[in-house]
Amino acid sequence: MKDKAPAIGIIGGSGLYQMEELRDATEHKIDTPFGPPSDTLVGGTLGGHQVYFLPRHGRGHRILPHEINHRANIYGLRLLNVRWIISVAAVGSLQEKYAPRDVLLPSQFYDRMSNRAAHTFFGEGIAAHIAFAEPISANLRNLLAESARSLGVTVHNGGTYVNMDGPAFSTRAESEFNRRNGFDVIAMTNLPEAKLAREAEIAFATMAMITDYDCWKVEEEPVSAQTVLSHLVANAETARRVIVDVIPRIPTEPNWPEHFALDTALVTDRKLWPKKTVEKLGPILERF
Repeated sequence: MKDKAPAIGIIGGSGLYQMEELRDATEHKIDTPFGPPSDTLVGGTLGGHQVYFLPRHGRGHRILPHEINHRANIYGLRLLNVRWIISVAAVGSLQEKYAPRDVLLPSQFYDRMSNRAAHTFFGEGIAAHIAFAEPISANLRNLLAESARSLGVTVHNGGTYVNMDGPAFSTRAESEFNRRNGFDVIAMTNLPEAKLAREAEIAFATMAMITDYDCWKVEEEPVSAQTVLSHLVANAETARRVIVDVIPRIPTEPNWPEHFALDTALVTDRKLWPKKTVEKLGPILERF
């Protein structure tokens, strides 16, 4: 992996299943110690950078949120020396001021998931506790905001993303609870990616593409797959435009705080690290 240039990863959400803008595209079928990623990764060049694209739900949208193998997805990207990830996600708005087809760049997450075990690479003899007070790379988020504004996209820089289990959408009581607590958008996939990216020392930011008002807004139709789909095509086009613009703005050297996250996270004395676990986490622990 050391001979690979630091790369940028794009995780495509609902509606964004491929990136035709990649030049000299090649497919990479990867296996990981955690199983296969959601799909074959597609690599290519864009804006002077090596970029790898992965559709979170698989091409054709075959994988439900709770079925996504997040560890395999992030590990596979790290294996290709991805050091920045832009994660595109379809989300519901919890506030009147965020309208369908707007873009929100979350700065925080609120966890309403039930399965924690699958959201860490560590264990099996090596304990690590990442700092996660600021779960999003501020540098990457601000670059995305600059690109979106330069393109005339309605963008909101900052806010809280509530991560629920799914696959069912919220009840009206849940939606109202989240809204009244001041949360901004809701969806089902990004928090595990952010946690694992931080453990893998990857700078991570989310482009939350708003498709609906969840179901708190009683004068609107409650969110359904059909209401979401009606905005996906437009949102995917917006995401592509922003990604094409932002990639040349991203540095070529990984020297942001997230790229050194494990410096203060690893707890277990290195003399006690099991060889098998060290081998399993090779791309992540390589610099140690």
